[in-house]
Amino acid sequence: MKPYKVIISGGGTGGHLFPALAIAEEIKLRNQHTEILFVGALGRIEMNKVPQAGYKIIGLWIDGLQRAVSLKNLIFPLKLFLSLIKSIFILLRYRPSVAVGTGGYASGPLLFMASLFKIPTLIQEQNSYPGITNKLLSKNANAIAVAYSGLERFFPKNKLHHTGNPIRKSISLQKYPRKDAKAFFKLQPDQTTLVVLGGSLGARKINELVASHLETFQKKKLQLIWQCGKLYYDQYQKLQSETVQVIPFVGEMDWLYAAADMIISRSGAGTLSELCCAARPVLLIPSPNVAENHQYHNAMAMANEGAALVVEEKNLERDFEEVFNQLLVPDRQKEMSKSLKKLAQPNATAQIVDLIEGLL
Repeated sequence: MKPYKVIISGGGTGGHLFPALAIAEEIKLRNQHTEILFVGALGRIEMNKVPQAGYKIIGLWIDGLQRAVSLKNLIFPLKLFLSLIKSIFILLRYRPSVAVGTGGYASGPLLFMASLFKIPTLIQEQNSYPGITNKLLSKNANAIAVAYSGLERFFPKNKLHHTGNPIRKSISLQKYPRKDAKAFFKLQPDQTTLVVLGGSLGARKINELVASHLETFQKKKLQLIWQCGKLYYDQYQKLQSETVQVIPFVGEMDWLYAAADMIISRSGAGTLSELCCAARPVLLIPSPNVAENHQYHNAMAMANEGAALVVEEKNLERDFEEVFNQLLVPDRQKEMSKSLKKLAQPNATAQIVDLIEGLL
């Protein structure tokens, strides 16, 4: 296939950004001469991570509507108007063959204007309960790639393609031996390793939980890789020891999953797709601070398949130890790993890029 131009817009959080990067990686693997431009939101994670991955990015001055009463909502119409105008100039200058949106603030204005210009568009929805941006964009999108069944409640059925969520190829390949991965993190190769993930920025409640249970983990002879998030690293780095690695952000997620024997994690859709491929027993603590409470819906979809244990954040004090003890039961671990493997969709990225190429 001849080289073509692609705009990919998505971000605000790692959950929207990392699928976008996985799609870009697959496009480049197929045709290294394809031009890819990212469009993100100024001040958000993508403005740093995309250039680090070797791609160009343009930022829009855009935020989401705040659910609580906020002065930020007063300038939202202005930000939206200016982002729409800037999107027009981006499209006219770049002239993409196709536009791809993975959700988040910036994808709204860009994909909306692309559809008005009759540029083929694909949106990728990671969650079992879609965000407002993708719901609005779905009316004009040419194709919608989803990770969960039942989304015809929200999207036009004739546009839906059940692909799964795109994940980075290095994670789906699972090429690192567990002992080597533990050595990579300077941990004992034969000791059971618990990995704690709170998202790229960290999760206050999960960090407080881990800090208060370090003695419990030690008694159970567990060693920890604790991704506490950049916002909390200064607070928790003093708790680092021979058996506790405190890390602000882990870029080498392929090594991290390989090192894990079990995992405690938030339940963002992208993370869940990676967890399915890694197939490590997992306890999910959904974030209650997300739109439409989608992390809870994601976690329960996993739990209903026997692939995860779930404790809601509001019930941590009451239920954590009881549920965590279930995570340590060997038979339960085997059941979860088996169920996770069934849910894994390692070819999701390739299927999505097939759809993109089909739109050209």
